Amino acid sequence: MSNFQYVKKKPTIYDIASKLNITAATVSRALNDSELISKKTKKMVLESAHELSYFKNRHALALKSGRTNQIGLVVPFINRHFFSNIIMGVEEELYPKGYQVMIFQSNESEKKEQDVVEALLKNQVDGVLISVSKTTRTKSHFNKIIENNLPLIFFDRKVDVDNSSSVETDDEFGGKIATQHLIDQGCSQIAYVTVDLNLNIYKNRFKGYKKALEANNIDFNSDLVFQANSDVISGRKVARQILSNDIKIDSIFCSSDYIALGVIQELKDNNVDIPGDISVVGFSNEPFTELLDLTLTSIEQNPYEIGKSAARVFLDQVNAKDAIIEHAIKLKPKLCIRNSSMKNSLKPH
Repeated sequence: MSNFQYVKKKPTIYDIASKLNITAATVSRALNDSELISKKTKKMVLESAHELSYFKNRHALALKSGRTNQIGLVVPFINRHFFSNIIMGVEEELYPKGYQVMIFQSNESEKKEQDVVEALLKNQVDGVLISVSKTTRTKSHFNKIIENNLPLIFFDRKVDVDNSSSVETDDEFGGKIATQHLIDQGCSQIAYVTVDLNLNIYKNRFKGYKKALEANNIDFNSDLVFQANSDVISGRKVARQILSNDIKIDSIFCSSDYIALGVIQELKDNNVDIPGDISVVGFSNEPFTELLDLTLTSIEQNPYEIGKSAARVFLDQVNAKDAIIEHAIKLKPKLCIRNSSMKNSLKPH
């Protein structure tokens, strides 16, 4: 028996031309919406293209126009509410403009991030929007994007790269208003739980925390600063450490809602009154924050708007053609006050 398998040949514009008894040039013009072709002919060509399952060759189009109308979007995780809303914002801004968004996740791996960037360049994308992984320490893969004269827009997490743009939350302001809120509730021994301070977002939230203490003449105490991963288990571990070492605090500001959730669970398991004994504030305003039995005060970053802003920055760069446009946009976050931080007599009704 022969192992030969028949592979169906991909349809071309010549197949459409033959089917309609018109020239290949006419088919090409019709597919590209040329004003030289009548609406009737365009309709026939599009219908035949659909029937024959014909798709435009994006690489051929790229050689002709210099564009593929494809954008690379890279996030640490797709399954986080924050990043999924950014993706939604980007797509809703770019899809009506004829762009397709290719979405990848780095899983917090610099190596995977580098591989993704390499693949995007090989696929001749028109630009890259990226939130860097927490393990990223080099810039060479980002420099390659710039060397290929492509727009590079960082969002949320970034590194400093010449001729790139960024769209961020004003994390320092967010850290400051969260800490100030706790101070306004009468707190003065405020523990702070951070993630990797190599990342700009956590570094800036920490700056905001320290500035609020300084503005209120509260001495900064490094013994009240704890390092954790952005997850519930890490939050539990930090709270356990505080309780087991009898560290005197009246509040905990967590740089992540997932850490804050773990903190609350551990404090509750140890019969600590929240917020009577210890107030808790998170950061990011994840959907679960207002669904908990004890609702969680948090900082809203508006990721949907971050996505839309990053997409607009990309469009500005594309429309500028050969001119270099650098944007550094910071969006103001807001404090969402809930029961976890309000002392009993001040709880919202």
